[in-house]
Amino acid sequence: MIVAGFGFRASATRDSLADALSRAGGQTGLSALATAEDKAQTAAFTSFATELGLPVHAVDAATLSRQETRTQSKPSRAARGTGSVAEAAALAAAGPGARLLAPRVVSQDGLATCALAKRDET
Repeated sequence: MIVAGFGFRASATRDSLADALSRAGGQTGLSALATAEDKAQTAAFTSFATELGLPVHAVDAATLSRQETRTQSKPSRAARGTGSVAEAAALAAAGPGARLLAPRVVSQDGLATCALAKRDET
């Protein structure tokens, strides 16, 4: 199972999200998308998920803050209680034993971040 986690600004577009996913490694093998609970129903994100045909995991703030992230963004920590919303959302949605495939990446326009987390299913 591979989950793409996203963090993004309110002004992020579908193209911002697509670019971040592409930079993170693309959609091959993805099982789901994930983001912070309050961002999961934004138009750009829901449209992007529908386009990809993937379910969305909305991750609550408490769960985001419990994830150990590679990236330690001070603004993210202050605003969201986690070093990276993208990394935390991906890890939380992938479930226990998940690991990041790489640190989060930023879209070219700087409006979205994406990280991929994988959980091996046994």
